[in-house]
Amino acid sequence: MSDADLARLAEEHGVATTYEDWRGRRVRVGADTLRHVLAALGVDASDPRASLEAHWADQARRILPPAVVARTGRSPRIPLPDDARSWVELADGGWARPGPDLPTGVHALHAECHGIAQSAPLLVVPDRLEPPRALGDRRAWGLTAQLYSIRSRASWGLGDLRDLAELADWSARDLGAAFTAVNPVHAAEPEIPLEPSPYLPVSRRYANPIYLRVEDVPEYARLDPTQREAVQRLARPLRERGRTADLLDRDSVWSAKRAALEALYQVPRSPAREAAFQAYLEREGAPLVEYATWCALAEEHGPDYRSWPPELRDVSAQEVGARALRRWPEVDFHRWLQWVLDDQLAAAQASARAAGMPVGIVHDMAVGVRTGGADAWMYRGTLVEGVSVGAPPDAFNQQGQDWSQPPWHPVRLAEEGYSPFRQTLRQTMRHAGGVRADHVAGLFRLWWIPEGADPSEGVYVRYDHEGMVGSLLLTAQESGALVVGEDLGTVEPWVRDHLAERGVLGTSVLWFERDEEGAPKRPEDWRRGCMATVATHDLPPVASFLTAEHVELRDRLGLLDRPVAEERAEAEAQVEAWRRRLVELGLLDEGVDPVSSPSTVVAALHAYLARTPAQLVGLALTDLVGDRRMQNQPGTSTEYPNWRMPLTSAEGEPVLLDELFADPHLSAAVRRALQPVTAGLCRGG
Repeated sequence: MSDADLARLAEEHGVATTYEDWRGRRVRVGADTLRHVLAALGVDASDPRASLEAHWADQARRILPPAVVARTGRSPRIPLPDDARSWVELADGGWARPGPDLPTGVHALHAECHGIAQSAPLLVVPDRLEPPRALGDRRAWGLTAQLYSIRSRASWGLGDLRDLAELADWSARDLGAAFTAVNPVHAAEPEIPLEPSPYLPVSRRYANPIYLRVEDVPEYARLDPTQREAVQRLARPLRERGRTADLLDRDSVWSAKRAALEALYQVPRSPAREAAFQAYLEREGAPLVEYATWCALAEEHGPDYRSWPPELRDVSAQEVGARALRRWPEVDFHRWLQWVLDDQLAAAQASARAAGMPVGIVHDMAVGVRTGGADAWMYRGTLVEGVSVGAPPDAFNQQGQDWSQPPWHPVRLAEEGYSPFRQTLRQTMRHAGGVRADHVAGLFRLWWIPEGADPSEGVYVRYDHEGMVGSLLLTAQESGALVVGEDLGTVEPWVRDHLAERGVLGTSVLWFERDEEGAPKRPEDWRRGCMATVATHDLPPVASFLTAEHVELRDRLGLLDRPVAEERAEAEAQVEAWRRRLVELGLLDEGVDPVSSPSTVVAALHAYLARTPAQLVGLALTDLVGDRRMQNQPGTSTEYPNWRMPLTSAEGEPVLLDELFADPHLSAAVRRALQPVTAGLCRGG
């Protein structure tokens, strides 16, 4: 077998044979990895030369590519012979010739040549995404927060959508914030135990009912006193635990909320409510039935469809429909949950906009979904089995990352006109002023890891970025949402240029912004088209970063590839370099010790962000209250309590929203930390 033929076969199918690592070194991908990934794509690599010749013959027979993507105002590029004819079946049912005046949307392109007729999806997408009209080209700031960690006295031990609405209202009216950005609220398993990571959902198309405020469901008002008391008995122990700094207990919260919501589901709905429910069901159609069926089957057989009886593993199988009918009350309950979630998501965005936010809620969209989950079942034909998505080793995650998520199949997704991807985007943006796309470089290429392999043994697989980015822009334009792409880590420079040209904001993190000599950048050297933050949910809060606690933590967890003393020295040097830069800019007094005065440094760092030209500035609520604990330590699962940290103060005491709003000392501390930004940036100005 020729290594050259194997490499050529891989490249022909978008599988890279080499890549540049985080240290700038060129790494060659192993043959075993190439063969495994090609097999996952449906390519037989046992005889690369024969597969190459079969591939070339298939390409010669094709008139059209899997999908054609054109930007608004430009004619589609269709590689057809001169004697071929082509026409477009428009999304609204009309017909047109391929030309620059085609409307935006997803159409069908037909072509005929020498007796061969073929069709392909034709996406006409925006050339560039413009910011929301209410924001325009002005600079603005907002809070970033992990919703589950932000509790109030009324919530059931976990932050919910009412808490989000009230946080947005307060930060807009009292502080002048333009947006509130939160973690993904994608759907989790319907039964305990629940996966704690919001970035490993069972579905990105639907939401997690654990975020519902039970008392805000209109049917709660129709309960009699005895029934209300029964619901409140479920809530009380959760509220008591929610006033401590103990780790969050999603399983207890969901068990109680589910019991309460099942009771509310049984309450007769008013005629107006029933009409609204039926309208929602009609709009959502078959996909909602499929998702709710997965939930009902998961309650019976577990949350991984691959372990279900064979006759239930195909969403279109006759037995699946028969089983859904037999379990219809459970299926309908899960449809109802998504309806009340839709209401409360809408209310949160409406509250933010009513308070004066020009953007409102910025929802996060995870890279992918859990293997074996609802989306993996519903979109099985366009997701790839036998591999998972992750990231190669980098400076902060030196062993690489495996995110346990199946990737989109590049060709099959294109053949469907990117419909599954667009459906997911549309649902995320439905009640959002913006969306943050996690690992946005995945629209260009993804790191595929063969099942059972180490993350470092992966390979990059390319996607048609015109189709992926075009789908993102098309959906965002329909929704009126801005898009922030998380473009950190190993990202090819041209990718950032392309996203900037298309109107997608990048993500610039203060700790990573360094000049060519490795020194902290001056603020005026930052890019404008980004959301600027000090850190991310995968990095420690400022208070613990200053003390290098994150180094000690990674050492205890066995995540370092070099001596802890070297890591600590580098971390301390980084803090010292930033201290010097802040002093040089007049943002920090020379005599301030960062370790003993973290709140002073937080204010100085925020003042620095205000001096950058970044269009959006995101301020982590954890830093404003002095929290020290990391929300997530990449490279771990059970070794660290990821995604279970409630919001706490510098002293480790719980911080509830009610206290944040009302406590003069806490509120004053937050305002002091915010003051440099609010002085430099008014709401949307």
